Amino acid sequence: MALTKIKQKFQVTIPTAVRTAAGVAVGDFVDARYQHGAIVLRPQVVRDREEFLKQLKKDIEASKAAVKAGRYLGPFDNADDAARAFQQFKKQRRAHARRST
Repeated sequence: MALTKIKQKFQVTIPTAVRTAAGVAVGDFVDARYQHGAIVLRPQVVRDREEFLKQLKKDIEASKAAVKAGRYLGPFDNADDAARAFQQFKKQRRAHARRST
């Protein structure tokens, strides 16, 4: 157990072992919540909205191009059909990879 004290302005020092395990560093953002009798801090990744939207637009265009080129699986009537198609796709990829080396 890592005991820490609440200081003025309610600041808390997160012990080194806890920071390391959580992978947080100075300047990182955390989500602070009260859940089931405990204060929970969860590391959060904050992305620039404009950069995110630019990347999203690129990803959507790439997806549209892949569909137009016929590089997609589906549509499927149920999850079992989707799983079978994916397993077959993996087998084909592995066979292709073995032939390429």
